Amino acid sequence: MRVMKWSMIALAVSAGTSQFAMASSQDESKGLIEDSTFGVNTRALYFSRDFRNEPLDGYETVNGKRKSRAEETGLGFNALFESGYTQGTVGVGFDVIGLLGVKLDSGKGRAGTGLFPQGSDGRSQDQYSKGGGAIKFRISDTVLKVGDQYTTAPVFASDDSRLLPELPQGISLTSNEIKGLKLEGGHFTSSVSQSQTYHDSLGLTKTDFAGGVYSFTPELTASLYYAKTEDFFRKIYNNINWTHALSEDQSFALDFNIYDTKSDGEGKQRAYKDGSTKLDNRAFSLQGAYTIGAHTFTLAAQKVTGDGDYGYGVDGGGTVFLANSIARSDFNAEGEKSYQARYDINMATFGIPGLSFMARYVTGSGANTATTNNGKEWERDLEAKYVIQEGPAKDLSLRLRQATYRSGDGVYYGSPSIDELRLIAQYPLNIL
Repeated sequence: MRVMKWSMIALAVSAGTSQFAMASSQDESKGLIEDSTFGVNTRALYFSRDFRNEPLDGYETVNGKRKSRAEETGLGFNALFESGYTQGTVGVGFDVIGLLGVKLDSGKGRAGTGLFPQGSDGRSQDQYSKGGGAIKFRISDTVLKVGDQYTTAPVFASDDSRLLPELPQGISLTSNEIKGLKLEGGHFTSSVSQSQTYHDSLGLTKTDFAGGVYSFTPELTASLYYAKTEDFFRKIYNNINWTHALSEDQSFALDFNIYDTKSDGEGKQRAYKDGSTKLDNRAFSLQGAYTIGAHTFTLAAQKVTGDGDYGYGVDGGGTVFLANSIARSDFNAEGEKSYQARYDINMATFGIPGLSFMARYVTGSGANTATTNNGKEWERDLEAKYVIQEGPAKDLSLRLRQATYRSGDGVYYGSPSIDELRLIAQYPLNIL
């Protein structure tokens, strides 16, 4: 199948060479300053975890003392300046990233949500900051970037699920020379985690990846990626996505994802099952969604086969493009199979644009971990979101997310029962 898929891409490349005569992004460059943008995304986040029915009155520890709750509030500022490119055959530009997190509410007994760095006394820091920059070069529709940058590749994706995002450092190359085909690659040697300020805080040694996405038709796209994270694992990722309009207000979509993972070198990320087995597994998911008017109904199935769980994290906390990777659990243990039912409603159809609701339930079984064989777990997520559509606060989003997680076997986290609540207010300020 891989030979056929690469042959199809090669055919598309050959067929698309005539398009090089068209105007490119670099041809249309207005200049370094003229095309620049600057924005600050502000995020206020209340994060609470209630470790219920815990042995010894709690799961997470502070200085060896167990606690039954983690609860913190913070304010994050994510500033990004992106210059345009100088004119000419080779355009040159730069990006600058500035990140600041401020603690609004916490306590020694309530720290540990992952929002802030913690000191040796178990207390969260009052504030923390990080940032960096990158230089970039563009020829036609191909961009080379060197330095600090966010990543979204399915085999190397920076996470943004807390107050501030992860920030990797390295080299990336992205090409959109052919209509419908995106090719990209990267070489990254460090990454700053969400709640830390120093390089290498994710423990990354080196990740190299390459891959691309091709749109065969407006309805059908496919992705293929390869990545190697030194002394951890190598991954192959494939995705097929098909969306079809059934009528003016009805559509159906299918999404298939698969990761093939094997340990590399020292195999630092071991299987959870016994702490010594190296990873050699396949994790795949199939998701179908039917939309009719304001309503979307989704069903998904996911399975992990082979030795060990689907491992990720050192290659980015977002590197898990699987259907059942949700708010609390990823349902990615060795041998685990899981199923999801989800419902979304968009209230714009009923005269309230910007308001939406979501509910989903995932159940997993057959999980083999360090604490159990054939373990079971389930999670229920509820979400309400409203985005202001006009006026001085236009684009301000307000979100409430609640997750209930249970596992009688303690499949993950050493905690069989967790109730999680997040209140998120986010406002993007576009200055340039």
